[in-house]
Amino acid sequence: PEMFDLTSFQRDLLYVVYGLDGPHGLAIKEEMEEYYEGEIHHGRLYPSLDTLADKGLIEKAQKDRRTNIYSVARRGEREIAARNEWEQQYGTSELSG
Repeated sequence: PEMFDLTSFQRDLLYVVYGLDGPHGLAIKEEMEEYYEGEIHHGRLYPSLDTLADKGLIEKAQKDRRTNIYSVARRGEREIAARNEWEQQYGTSELSG
């Protein structure tokens, strides 16, 4: 699956875009910084978002001249569903017994 071609950072980005409702770059950046507990530089964030868009996993749209908003494409949703299934199959969650 496509998901395995992604870095863990890109995969986390995909999940963040999926979890937020049409976020713009700054909202994604803030969410990622909270998760990673550190600053995420634009030079890391935006090329990774572009990679996800190039792979057809997310879609980028212009909100205005300075702001792009992002959404998960259908292909990205399929990748997330497949990944979730895979994790459940091999998951090490103690809760599942």
